[in-house]
Amino acid sequence: MSSTPDEVLPLLTGGCAQVLSEEALRAKLALGRPLRIKLGADPTAPDIHLGHTVALRKLRQFQDLGHHGILIIGDFTAMIGDPSGRSVTRPQLTHDEVMANARTYQEQAFKVLDPARTKVTFNGEWFEAMSFEEVIRLNSRVTLQQMLQREDFRERMEKGQPIHAHEIQYPIMQGWDSVMIQSDVELGGTDQLFNILVGRDLQHEENQPSQVAMLLPLLEGTDGVQKMSKSLGNSIGVQESPAQMFGKLMSIPDEVMPKYYRLLLQEEFDAAEHPMDAKKRLGERIVAWLHSAADGKAAREDFERRFSSRDLESAALPDFSPRPELADFISVVADAYLSCFQITKSKSDIRRLIEQGSVQWRGEKVGDAKAAFPAGEVGVLKLDKTRAVRIL
Repeated sequence: MSSTPDEVLPLLTGGCAQVLSEEALRAKLALGRPLRIKLGADPTAPDIHLGHTVALRKLRQFQDLGHHGILIIGDFTAMIGDPSGRSVTRPQLTHDEVMANARTYQEQAFKVLDPARTKVTFNGEWFEAMSFEEVIRLNSRVTLQQMLQREDFRERMEKGQPIHAHEIQYPIMQGWDSVMIQSDVELGGTDQLFNILVGRDLQHEENQPSQVAMLLPLLEGTDGVQKMSKSLGNSIGVQESPAQMFGKLMSIPDEVMPKYYRLLLQEEFDAAEHPMDAKKRLGERIVAWLHSAADGKAAREDFERRFSSRDLESAALPDFSPRPELADFISVVADAYLSCFQITKSKSDIRRLIEQGSVQWRGEKVGDAKAAFPAGEVGVLKLDKTRAVRIL
């Protein structure tokens, strides 16, 4: 906290897509007290993935400078599901389902955050105690026109897709979280701008200083196209094994590596480095960060043994037993992707891999996409350049 605002501002705003505003953040830093930095997480699934760590690392930067992190576990907001960037309504979860997902959130978040400077709170603490009259009064603070200005809601209306009334509650609830904890700064992805601005408005109405909005870029998943999401099957969980984590990182498209370096390692990608070497270095460092340096080194060595030296027989591979009803290579490969790597591949995707020579059985390329899989046999099935399973 001895550093001046001008000295720490470049660090804190570095990597952000938008800050509203830098002048307001400088003024808050000049107050000379620890700021309350808000980050919300809805446990709609039991795992935190690398996409979540972008905001967690920014929060850790604040903590390392002496500020306090407020991690809000949205046990009530998760029952609605954030509609930001969604073209359809999320499936509703029960409170029991949400709390079951939340059990591991704190442990996973502390892989990045400083527990000594983090307060974990559930927004059910205040929403559960609200009377219906209080809910009505809170809703009266915003207009329907405001809510329908959201790009995702507007697009749904134009396409004739439904917008359910409970979804309109989400930005209001997230905004009220900021009032309840008296947030100085709220962190979120670029899709959170509307929700954070609602929080600023509600704070102003409650005669609180408005929070600074710090928006971070969204990290694409392993497909390199869509935002990382467990529901899309393109995520890399922070609790996955070192081998699985390294393998998934090796599968990301070369085009997104600069963004992974920038958002996850806080450094610029060296375009002069060979893409394969750069990807191995990325995988080793991320595994080392979330597990240990020894795990990172071992994961890289195992990968190189499997795919560079092609010594798959002695490598540590996921065990897989095909279902008896799967008779051809296409079906077996699709099932192996989903069962062992949580990746959904279409038949046309797998047919393309076979035609490219990527699919191998016992070291031999599978030449015929329609070939029958040898039921009852054991051996190594290579799915692509970075993934293989051991058939039992």
